[in-house]
Amino acid sequence: MNDTTTRDAVAAPRLGLRQNAAQFALLVGVNALVGGMLGQERTVVPLLAASDFGLHAHTAALTFIVAFGLAKAVTNYVAGTLGDRYGRKPVLVAGWVLALPVPLLLIWAPSWGWVVAANVLLGVSQGLTWSTTVVMKIDLVGPARRGLAMGLNEAAGYLAVAVTALATGYLAQEHGLRPTPFFLGIVFAALGLGLSTLFVRETHGHARLEASMHTPRPDGRNAHLHGDLTSREVAIQTSFREPALSSASQAGMVNNLNDGLAWGLFPILFTGAGLSVGRIGILAALYPAVWGLGQLVTGALSDRWGRKRLIVGGMWLQAAALVVIALSGSFGLWAVGAVLLGAGTAMVYPTLLAAVGDVAHPTWRARAVGVYRLWRDGGFAVGALLAGVVADALGVRAAVWVVAGLTALSGLVVAVRMYETHDTRHEHGANGSARLAISADGSPRHNLG
Repeated sequence: MNDTTTRDAVAAPRLGLRQNAAQFALLVGVNALVGGMLGQERTVVPLLAASDFGLHAHTAALTFIVAFGLAKAVTNYVAGTLGDRYGRKPVLVAGWVLALPVPLLLIWAPSWGWVVAANVLLGVSQGLTWSTTVVMKIDLVGPARRGLAMGLNEAAGYLAVAVTALATGYLAQEHGLRPTPFFLGIVFAALGLGLSTLFVRETHGHARLEASMHTPRPDGRNAHLHGDLTSREVAIQTSFREPALSSASQAGMVNNLNDGLAWGLFPILFTGAGLSVGRIGILAALYPAVWGLGQLVTGALSDRWGRKRLIVGGMWLQAAALVVIALSGSFGLWAVGAVLLGAGTAMVYPTLLAAVGDVAHPTWRARAVGVYRLWRDGGFAVGALLAGVVADALGVRAAVWVVAGLTALSGLVVAVRMYETHDTRHEHGANGSARLAISADGSPRHNLG
C-alpha cells in the first residue's frame, strides 16, 4: 500500500458499529472511567458532610451537588460548541486533565468549601468527558443504531458508578471515609487521560460524512432545521421551540433531579433508619447498577420500538419507585424501590439522547447534545436545592414525595408534546456502507457501496 492509499484510508471513515468496533469499544471503556470518577462520591461524600464537617442542615450538606450540577450543566453546552469547532478529542483530553486533582482535593479537604470546589472541578471534567464520549459514539455508529450506541455508552458509565459506589462503601467501612476510598479516583483519572491521549481518534469526520448524506423526514417535520444553525438558534430550538427536543430537555432535567435526590438524601434517609455504611453502599450501588445494565436492553429496544413510549413509561416508573421509597422503612423494600428507580431511568436515559440525535442535524448535533445535557444536568442542582429545602422544612420523605409528583408530571408532558423521532428509513445505514472521501476542494463527499 503506497502513501496515497494510506492517506485515503485514513480520510475515509465509515459509519456503523461493526465498522468502528475497536474505537467504539475503547470509548466505552473511557466512559466507564468517567463514571467511576462520579461513583467515588456516591456513598462517601454525603456522609462526610456530617461526620467530618459537622453539617446537619440538608440544604447546606447538598451544596456539593448544586456546585457539581451547575458546573457540569454549563460545561455540557461549552463542550458541544468546542467539539463542533475544534474537534472531539481535544475536548475529551482537556476533561481528563481537569479530573486529575479531584480525588486529591477530596482527600486533603480541610473544610467543606474544598469539597464544593472539588465538585465544581468534577462537574467541569464530567461535562467535557461524558458529553464528548456521547457525541463521538453517535458520530461513529450513524443513524441506524443510535439507541444501541447510547445504551452501551450510558451502561458503561453507570455500571462504573455502581461498582465504584459499592467498592467505596466497603473501603469506607473497613478503612474510614478518607483517604482510602478516593484512591480509586486517582487510578481512574490517570487511566482515562492516558487512553484518551494515546489511543482515541478524532470522529468529527464521521459527522461530516453523515451530514453529506442527511435527508429530511418524509413527513416534512423539521424541514426548516435541515442544515446548519447558529448556536443561539440551536439553544432556542433544543430548549423551547422544537417539540421533541424541548420535551427531551425537560424530561432529562427531571430525571437528573431524581438522581440529585438519590445521591444527596438517600444515604441520609438510610442512615436515619440505622443501616450500616456497607448496606448503604449496597443501596447506593443497586440503583445505578440496574440503570446501567438495563440500558444494554433499552437502548437497542428504542431502535426497534421507537423512543417516545420508553421515555413516557420510564418517567412514570421512576415516579412509582419514589413512592415505594417514600413509603418504606426497611432495607428490603428500599432495595425494591432502588431496582424500580434504576429500571425506569434505564428506559429514559439512552432513549432521550438517541431522540436528540434523531432530530438534530449532524452539523449542529454536538451543540444540541450540549444544550440538552445543560438542561439535564442542571437537574442535579435543581434537585439538590429543592430536596434540601423541602427536607429541612418537612423532612426527607416529604422531599421524595415532591420529586415523585414532578416526575409523573414530566412523563405527562412527553406523552402530550413529543412526537416519535426514530426514522426507520435509516436502517440501511446499519451495514456501514457509506464512506467519506475528500474532494479536491477539501469538502466532504460520499461514496456508497
